[in-house]
Amino acid sequence: MTGILLVDKPEGTTSAGVIRALKPRLGRARVGHLGTLDPFASGLLPLCVGEATKVARYLLLERKTYTGTILLGVATDTLDRTGTVVETAPVPVVAADMLARVVERFTGPQRQTPPMYSALKRRGVPLYELARRGIEVEREARDIVVHTLALELRGTDRLDFELTCSKGTYVRVLAADVGRALGTVAHLETLRRTAVGTFRIADASALDALVAGTAGAALPLVPVRTALGALPAFATSAEDLVLLRRGQQAPLRTLPRPETSQTALLLDRSGAVAGIVEATGQRPEWRLVRLLAP
Repeated sequence: MTGILLVDKPEGTTSAGVIRALKPRLGRARVGHLGTLDPFASGLLPLCVGEATKVARYLLLERKTYTGTILLGVATDTLDRTGTVVETAPVPVVAADMLARVVERFTGPQRQTPPMYSALKRRGVPLYELARRGIEVEREARDIVVHTLALELRGTDRLDFELTCSKGTYVRVLAADVGRALGTVAHLETLRRTAVGTFRIADASALDALVAGTAGAALPLVPVRTALGALPAFATSAEDLVLLRRGQQAPLRTLPRPETSQTALLLDRSGAVAGIVEATGQRPEWRLVRLLAP
């Protein structure tokens, strides 16, 4: 069992909880997720299954898309609806030109400081554990990119949004920053991830449906070849794969010579991904970095 499983995670479930719920259907296959979702959030959670865990680093895709709602006038310690209210403030009349200025301000490259309620660690201790003890530590701001941002006022105190951003972006922080830019406070009320790289929520399966599936029945896995379809690929003979599995690099010298640093796939005779090679340096040459079990 190898491939990428696209799960539509429901609200109230942790990313690790999704894996636990699917264990009866996944059996002994190794599983890893491509970016967690907070428990209160829903949406696309791609899981690498089996040999696909070996290519996870090539699937940590940069762009992610979210939709959700920001509640104005109320701030929480976690910056989302799961936290304790720490501040309230009047909500000004939000005009269209105000929203346009906020969108312009928060679109593009920027620096963002991670929140205390996050899984980042300080000396091995997650920041959220320190936050629960009432301890706040300095966090270094990080470079992020907001590629697109759309805000729409609903009622007098809610903003519906759609956002495409780089990995590492904390949407909770952005929600609080938007509130301050509008002259009030705010927190993230709802969040749904609709895309991770080329993966889309429309292609995902609901967790309940996956769990209820017949034991032993095939899961709707995206093949590694499809997931890495943007990379160049070279057909490799069975004989050459045997040599590579024995640690012999000679078959790599028969591949087209790379002109620049790049990554490519080795395909077996069925067209499945059997390995990954990379070429780096001023005079790049192929070297084997991953072999997948047949």
